[in-house]
Amino acid sequence: MSAPKKLFIKTYGCQMNVYDSERMAEALGGEGYVETKSPDDADMILLNTCHIREKAAEKVYSELGRFKGLKAEKPDLKIGVAGCVAQAEGQEIMRRQPLVDLVVGPQSYHRLPEMEAKAREGEKVLDTDFPEEDKFEKLKNRPKAKRGPTAFLTVQEGCDKFCAFCVVPYTRGAEVSRPADRILREAQDLVERGVREITLLGQNVNAYHGAGPNGDMTLAQLIWELDKVDGLERIRFTTSHPNDMQDDLIEAHGTCAKLMPYLHLPVQAGSDKILKRMNRAHTAESYLRLIERIRAARPDILISGDFIVGFPEETEADFQATLDLVEEVKYGTAYSFKYSTRPGTPAAERPQVDPAEADDRLQRLQALLTKQQREVQDSMVGRDVTVLFEKAGRFPGQMVGKSDYLHAVHVADCDRAIGDLARVRILSSGANSLAGALID
Repeated sequence: MSAPKKLFIKTYGCQMNVYDSERMAEALGGEGYVETKSPDDADMILLNTCHIREKAAEKVYSELGRFKGLKAEKPDLKIGVAGCVAQAEGQEIMRRQPLVDLVVGPQSYHRLPEMEAKAREGEKVLDTDFPEEDKFEKLKNRPKAKRGPTAFLTVQEGCDKFCAFCVVPYTRGAEVSRPADRILREAQDLVERGVREITLLGQNVNAYHGAGPNGDMTLAQLIWELDKVDGLERIRFTTSHPNDMQDDLIEAHGTCAKLMPYLHLPVQAGSDKILKRMNRAHTAESYLRLIERIRAARPDILISGDFIVGFPEETEADFQATLDLVEEVKYGTAYSFKYSTRPGTPAAERPQVDPAEADDRLQRLQALLTKQQREVQDSMVGRDVTVLFEKAGRFPGQMVGKSDYLHAVHVADCDRAIGDLARVRILSSGANSLAGALID
């Protein structure tokens, strides 16, 4: 029996890329590959790329350059680029980096086995199509390993919003939702493999409209179906758009016990002028009223968000409007970035804010968000939460898990196993985590 081939995957960016990397590993697992943590002993290297961050493509080319020596030592080594940079750059990747053997877009990774076979024969293989077949369905019979207690599950891909700063509609395509029965089947499979918490993924997940037995289903209806899965204890979803927060989804936050009290709901800016320039079809006021409704349904919910500062034409007054919105919402956690141009997007052609001014604004915003995050964490001290244990801690007898609110929680003298849920009293708050003790 021949030794298994080794696969090294490096994943950049979003949670959906993490999910995609798992599926790519499963696809190649059927061809005799096992994963390795080091590129040095790999027979195939895959870079699963993201196009969201600044200079994303250049970072990929730089990473590829590091493999030149390895490729020279191992001529049979195959190197592939997947994900959104692959979709956006396509043939340019192979032109600039001849060591690349295959390039595959995020909608075509179910074709990896066929692409790998061609690459083994010496072909250069490129597939950045948007095929009509269901890539998820193509992988349903692949070998599957035991899983940890948490997992991602893609339910929706693509976006029709065309925000002026975003490349997703161009790299992931139009909004497509998976049929509900296939999602439920995959969720059941994950639970049977040890998963207790599932995070539903989509570029615009709350726009989900997958086919159900009686017509298209909303995300809330899908969540209620997942609520019936025995052994599934927790449900989360990300990332949402304010304009798709439907009434039944808000209601589900108050009535579905398995739906966790955490919501990532990006607003991006607090200035209506900038929101309009971004092509975000909501206002600061409509966002604030939406937050009110969500908190009325689930008063203890932790709100997370995204912000872009230094967007083209942003003035100090516009930035102050963002600070004002943050002060009013009081985020439990948030992600903030300085605007950087994405070729091909409308905002890239507009007058840019001075980089030093944008840096200053980002620092001021992050200081406020960090203060709020710490206040929310500190407010957890003395409260009882449910923790799903995910791994052993650094110290003997210590376990680490996530609370209902997605806070990392360390518990000493813990006799629980990975995958157990337990009630924990929070005793202290650290910089990025909480410490607690089991409640008998």
